[in-house]
Amino acid sequence: MSQTWDGAPPPAPVPVGVAGALRIALRGGLLGLVICGGLALLLVLRLVEAPLFAPRRPITPWITQGVCRAALVILGLRLRVDGRPMAGMGALVANHGSWLDIFALNAVARVYFVAKAEVAGWPGIGWLARATGTLFIRRDRAEAAAQAAAIEQRLRAGHRLLFFPEGTSTDGLRVLAFKPTLFAAFFAPGLGDGLQVQPVSVTYHAPAGQDARFYGWWGAMDFGAHLLKVLAAPRQGRVEVVFHPPVAVAGTAGRKALAARCEAAVRAGMRLPVGPGGRNGEGPVPGP
Repeated sequence: MSQTWDGAPPPAPVPVGVAGALRIALRGGLLGLVICGGLALLLVLRLVEAPLFAPRRPITPWITQGVCRAALVILGLRLRVDGRPMAGMGALVANHGSWLDIFALNAVARVYFVAKAEVAGWPGIGWLARATGTLFIRRDRAEAAAQAAAIEQRLRAGHRLLFFPEGTSTDGLRVLAFKPTLFAAFFAPGLGDGLQVQPVSVTYHAPAGQDARFYGWWGAMDFGAHLLKVLAAPRQGRVEVVFHPPVAVAGTAGRKALAARCEAAVRAGMRLPVGPGGRNGEGPVPGP
C-alpha cells in the first residue's frame, strides 16, 4: 500500500512580492513553452517511432532529456553530476526528495520512471508522465507479481527504468529505508547474468539564507504552491546527482540484500551537513 512521509512540518511560506510575481510570470511562461513545445514534438515523433521501433524508443528520450535540461536552466537551478549512468541492461534507483527529481534525473540520463498509479491521474503531470513512457504501478503487496512482470517486460525491451525505492518523497535531507518489493523483478529467470542496478544519490542545496528543505516536497504539501515558491525565488541553489558503481544482480543473495546494498550506496552519497540527528538520519534536521 502506498505511504506518504509526513515526518516534518513544512517550512514557513516565503513572501512572493512584486518582483517574485514577475519572476513567476517570466520563468513560468518560458517553462510552459519549453514543456509544451517539447511534448508536441515528442508526440509527433512517436507517430513514426512507435510503429517502426516498438517497444523500443530510440528517438523520443532525447527530447525528454533536452526539455529537462532546459527546464533547469530556466529555473536557475545549477546542476552538478558525478559519475556516469550505466550503459548496460538494468535499472537505476534513487532517493526521492522533490518533484524536481524528475527534471534533474531526466536531464542527466535517458530513463523511464516507475511511478505510483495515482500519478497517472494528476492533472497535467499524469499526461506528461504517460507521454514520456512512465511505468505506473500500484504499491500493493497483492499486486507484487504483476508489478514484477511489468518491470521485467520493460527491461527485456531494453528500457532503462528508474524508481524510488523509498516509496515516497521526503524533505530531501534524509534517505528512508528502501522497500525491497520491486527489486524482486530483477531476479526473474532468464533476464541474464549481465543485469545491473545502479544507485543514484540526489542532493539539493537551498538558496543562500533559505531553509535547508527549500526544494523538498513531501506529505500534504501543495504542488502548485511549491512550484510558485521555486519560480519566485530571486536566487536559486543547486542539485547534485551522483551515479554510483552499478551493482550486479547475479552477485547478490536476493531482493532484500540488493535493496540494502543500494540503500547504503545512496545514503553514503548524500552530500549533506551533519546535523543533531546524525548524517542522513531519519530524525529531524533543522534548517539554517
